[in-house]
Amino acid sequence: MVSIWRNNLFLFILAAVNGCADAFLVNSGINNGAVRRGDHVVVLHSSSTQPQPTERPRSQPRSGIAQELLNLALKSPLWTYVMVPQARASIVKTAESNGIQWINAKAWLKGQLNTKDYSNVEYPEYYKQSFHAYSDGNLSYEAAVEQELASRAVGARNFPKYGERGEDVFRDSFDKALSSIGARICDNPNEEGKKVIVDFGCGTGTSTRRMASQYPQVDQLIGIDLSPYFIDVGNTLLNLAPDAIENGSGWITSVQADERIILRQGDMANTSLPSNSVSVVNLSLVIHELPTSVAKQVILEAHRILQPGGQLWLSEMDFESTAYKAQRENALLFSLLRATEPYLDDYADGMQDLRQFIVDIFDSTKITAATGRHYALVAEKSLENDDVDREKIFEDYRFREDGSYAVEDTHLKPWESKDG
Repeated sequence: MVSIWRNNLFLFILAAVNGCADAFLVNSGINNGAVRRGDHVVVLHSSSTQPQPTERPRSQPRSGIAQELLNLALKSPLWTYVMVPQARASIVKTAESNGIQWINAKAWLKGQLNTKDYSNVEYPEYYKQSFHAYSDGNLSYEAAVEQELASRAVGARNFPKYGERGEDVFRDSFDKALSSIGARICDNPNEEGKKVIVDFGCGTGTSTRRMASQYPQVDQLIGIDLSPYFIDVGNTLLNLAPDAIENGSGWITSVQADERIILRQGDMANTSLPSNSVSVVNLSLVIHELPTSVAKQVILEAHRILQPGGQLWLSEMDFESTAYKAQRENALLFSLLRATEPYLDDYADGMQDLRQFIVDIFDSTKITAATGRHYALVAEKSLENDDVDREKIFEDYRFREDGSYAVEDTHLKPWESKDG
């Protein structure tokens, strides 16, 4: 749930769609009581105050022959046996043309796996869906093996200037954005004398391994994902610690063995970790794959396990950005996007509500633009471990004075080719 791939298969499908979404300016959605300081907004309010989120219209299917044909195609074998395979073939082609050895690396990793039967594992109902055009969603080795491969390929497509380093540039943008709004590790260890990061929805551990290299002072990093297949692949990579394929090993990137990393299958809404025991909870491109009701449970669990002064780091798609707002208002394009992301409408509609939920729970919340269509958020738990109703602080840096998004959108448009 943490890869670029998981919310971008549709880009390769949309590349064949002839259409264009107009750009729309979007305001920041800050309520009238806001105080503007410089180019950001500070909102002070009591946690007992519950402002109602602004209602945003859903992207309803467009009428007309084009939309009707698309709707039929999405429900027919054409989608499963023609459009999806063509999209996958396009991803592989993009990877190979950018020096990402998809075919060889996938064959190598599959040869290293000691596959297991996870048919008896129980999952929440919302998770038993087709995600990213995999009929079994995230519950298969095929999806798990391809996660990091496809993330590299989609990164190369979205950021053609950087080629095979596109994904690194994408992830760097979140790191810089989080740092700019005060992301840090707690100075004080927990009761066991440890500084701990928990990575919710860790997938195969790409983000977990990245944080391990960035924060050597952390004693333990725990990655949690509902898919045992992704966890199995992630642990296989950690155990093998392969060098990059261009250096004579089998995988697309170098993986460093790190005894501090623990990847485990589990429900991030119910981790069983001790309360007040974690320095940081990270949620990277996870929330948009959850119903809003589940996302709130996950946020509550993050707050429970965080130490006083601990932080929630959240990186996500921003449907209040100009680029994603325009994309959503083009019903033809958004129909394809929703076909691979079952909860995307719920996420887009519930963005403001969920943000307010976070503001009401945490002592301080800051949000900023990371890319032209993504945001980074840091929410800090109160240093006082009590239930006292305190004044909350919310700071929004995503928009300029004229209402435009603070970071230019450099993503390749869905209808553009990499060479165009």
